[in-house]
Parts: sequence; C-alpha cells; structure tokens
Amino acid sequence: MTNSNIDPELEIQDDELYEHHKFTADKGQQPLRVDKYLMNYIENATRSKIQKAAKDGNIHVNGIPVKSNYKVKPGDVVQVLFEHPPYEFLLTPEDIPLDIVYEDESLLVVNKTAGMVVHPGHGNYSGTLINALIFHIDNLPNNSSERPGLVHRIDKDTSGLLVIAKTETAMTHLSKQFFKKTSSREYIALVWGNMEEDEGTIEGNIGRHPKNRLQNTVYLEDDNEQGKPAVTHYKVLERFGYVTLVSCKLETGRTHQIRVHLKHIGHTLFNDERYGGEKILKGTTFTKYKQFVDNCFKILPRQALHAKTLGFTHPVTKEWMSFDTNLPQDMEDCIEKWRKYSKNQKDFIDE
Repeated sequence: MTNSNIDPELEIQDDELYEHHKFTADKGQQPLRVDKYLMNYIENATRSKIQKAAKDGNIHVNGIPVKSNYKVKPGDVVQVLFEHPPYEFLLTPEDIPLDIVYEDESLLVVNKTAGMVVHPGHGNYSGTLINALIFHIDNLPNNSSERPGLVHRIDKDTSGLLVIAKTETAMTHLSKQFFKKTSSREYIALVWGNMEEDEGTIEGNIGRHPKNRLQNTVYLEDDNEQGKPAVTHYKVLERFGYVTLVSCKLETGRTHQIRVHLKHIGHTLFNDERYGGEKILKGTTFTKYKQFVDNCFKILPRQALHAKTLGFTHPVTKEWMSFDTNLPQDMEDCIEKWRKYSKNQKDFIDE
C-alpha cells in the first residue's frame, strides 16, 4: 500500500543533492507534519519556504521525498537536500574590520562585536567572523566541523573575546585545552532578579529543549542520559534590586550555557529574547517603571552578555596568556541606567 504523503512523481536523486539539514526524531515524538517539525529545528526558516522545498522534492524522510503534510514519527530521519552545497561551506572572503586584541604567527585574539555571527549558517551566509578572517588570513586550518580557524564560538548577540588558530598545531593544541577545561573564560551578565547567594555553582546537563528546538534546556537527574554535562560558576558583582550584575566562569562550553543555566535558577538574562528576557520579569506595575525598562531595552537591544576575559597556554611558547576587555558601550550605558535607578529608589521588593 502506497503512503499518500510520499510523492510518487518525485524521483530520488540523492547522488545529485547536498544535505543541508538532518534530524532524527526523538523516541517520544508525537505525529507532527514535517513542515511544522522543521519549523522547530531550522532557525530563520519560514513555513512557506519549507513547503516549497517539500513541493520541489527537497525534503526526504528515511531517504524518500515527502509532501509537507507527512507526519513525522519516532525514529524518522528527516533531511533537507538541495542541488547546491550548503552556503556556509561556500565561504567568501569579505573585507570586514576586526578588533584584533593580539596576533602572532600561531593565533590571534579578537574582540567580537555584538550582532556579528561567528560562522555562516542558515540565514546568515555573509558578514560573519569567518568571512572576515579568511579575507585577512590565508590558509586557516579547519576545526572538526570544517570551520576555518575556530577553536570556540560565542553567540551572535554576545560580544567579547575569541581565540583563532592560524596553524594546524595551534588548532590541535588550543582545541585540547578547551576540551580538557584548562582554558579560562569569564563572562559578565546582567540578569533579571535579585540573586539570593553572592556566589555559587550551577550544574546540570544541557540539551535541546523537547518542545522548542531553537532553545536548550537543563535536564535534571531523572533525565541525566539527555544532554551534556555543564558547569557554570557565578559571582554577584553588583545588585540593582530588580536586576543583578554577575560574573560567570565556565568549566564547560555548551551552546547557550550561561543563558540556559541562569534561566534554570530563575535569573534569565536581561533582554534575552530567545529565552524570555525581553519581557519585564521583575519589578513594579507602574507605568514609569515600564517606560524605564523599555528605554533600557532600547539602549541594549540584545542579551546582556559579554565574554570579558580569556586565558590559555600558548601552543608554541607554552606561556600562559590572559586577555581582558572593557564592557561594550551598550552594556555600560544600560548598567549605569540601572545603577542610577536603584540609587533613587527608597524601597526594593526582593523577588
């Protein structure tokens, strides 16, 4: 019996197609249309584009082209295939200025601005840090994911320090340091709420959120087989009543680690849209307070997170190197606004 959701008119030509996305449905996957399923996985995708891809025969499930109304089931392997290679691998050098903090023959340290994507991906094929790097530096070594020069990464709307490997030796040596947790990284974050403890450690496996695949979440002991171990150490730097300025040091480097861990303990990053921090999570119901927070959002139109310090052992000289940056102006201005606000308040509600 033929499955009506599999299009018999579409010829399978896998040898002429390039894989752009591949997902395996979880054991607990409820039947869900493939177009809706992919909307939960592919950032910046639109349903109309996904439906067109299905109509053109570019969405396959278990190796067979399907229509957009195909219901994804547990264990299904969903692929998005096109006749051209993924754009992120068609790298184009671009003359984009870089804030280079340090450079020698083996490596360079850059201070990435907020808003710059680190490497090309779906919806961001130009203007990335890698586009800039391959313009300025020839023959960068690839990491295990075929990303030139990248030892680690930070999110698009996070600013701060990154080390880039210029040689194969540097790539191997630096990557091992990040894997073995011998490198050092400190982030500064502004979070919602008045943190109870002056310092502490957050532990919990981090993995994909089961319902929103563009988010990550913390899996507790009952689900300890899911996600990857993650450890974040935090310390309060300054309190402003309804928000707190904290320092975070990473033992591990999971995707969105600080954002996920801090939300997990009830302190979502200020103006972190993906994790709900763009809403007023603490404070009063007064109109003036809402206007004040909205002004803060305008001053800092991104999550309040900056990779401030970075330390590692040089791959050739074996000397310990440490780098520090000032907070970017948007974070400084937002913090100062909260500092003045807190000084002008006679009473705070600790929430």
